Amino acid sequence: MRIWSVLLGFTCLFIAGNALARDTKHMFSIEEALTTSAAVEKLDKSVKFYFGKQPNAKVEQKFEEVQSNKKTNAFLKSDKEACEWAFLSAMLSFQETALARGANAVVNIYSYYKKHKVSSLDQYECGAGAVMAGVTFRGTIVKLAK
Repeated sequence: MRIWSVLLGFTCLFIAGNALARDTKHMFSIEEALTTSAAVEKLDKSVKFYFGKQPNAKVEQKFEEVQSNKKTNAFLKSDKEACEWAFLSAMLSFQETALARGANAVVNIYSYYKKHKVSSLDQYECGAGAVMAGVTFRGTIVKLAK
């Protein structure tokens, strides 16, 4: 009887450990993430975001390529909801950097989750687990002509 209890205990630990170690990669809509109520409320309209090879106005000044790696608590959230929070955190980080440099845009934004480059006009990559979700983006801070 004791052996069965020990085996059952190890089985439960193994299953729980695998559930917590989940790292599901998703592709989600950039447009949907940018139009959540939180994004509309928090993102400053003076800084524009251009994903992939999305056309933009002429670059007057190029500052630097920057990376934003953001995580969020995924507990009791859907993967999409948690990924949208991480997405917003990354955009807020880009916005803060752009404003600090006197820039008005971030161009050529691409996903770089776990160093896997995904450049898209309409989707971003996010990794979601049982406890955390995260995104990594790279983009170039610029000042665009008006």
